[in-house]
Amino acid sequence: MFNFIKTAALSAMIGLTALAAAPTAANAQNGGGIYLGFGSGYHGANGGFHFGDRDRHHRPVYRPGRHACTPGQAVRKASRMGLRNVRIVGENRRAIRVVGRGHGHPRTIMVFAKAPRCPVIR
Repeated sequence: MFNFIKTAALSAMIGLTALAAAPTAANAQNGGGIYLGFGSGYHGANGGFHFGDRDRHHRPVYRPGRHACTPGQAVRKASRMGLRNVRIVGENRRAIRVVGRGHGHPRTIMVFAKAPRCPVIR
């Protein structure tokens, strides 16, 4: 009886291994696959199928204007870069123009892009 259980368990493991290895060639084409979990942490054994969600978790979603540079951030960055008496002199949909006094210069103009982290254009 023990030999029968051992043989059945070994056959089941070989079958599951073959089943898990079979869709790897097709996985590159359609993004589907089979996953098997044998229990780790708080989760028990699980398994399932997934199809067509290949890029869902790997591609960041860009939302324009959500993390764009604001005029206040541009003024703070210009003052951290060494300008004194910083004020905004112009703003459009792509850039923020600030003016201030630099070291040894009577008037310094800096232009920041309306992008994350306020990159300096000029």
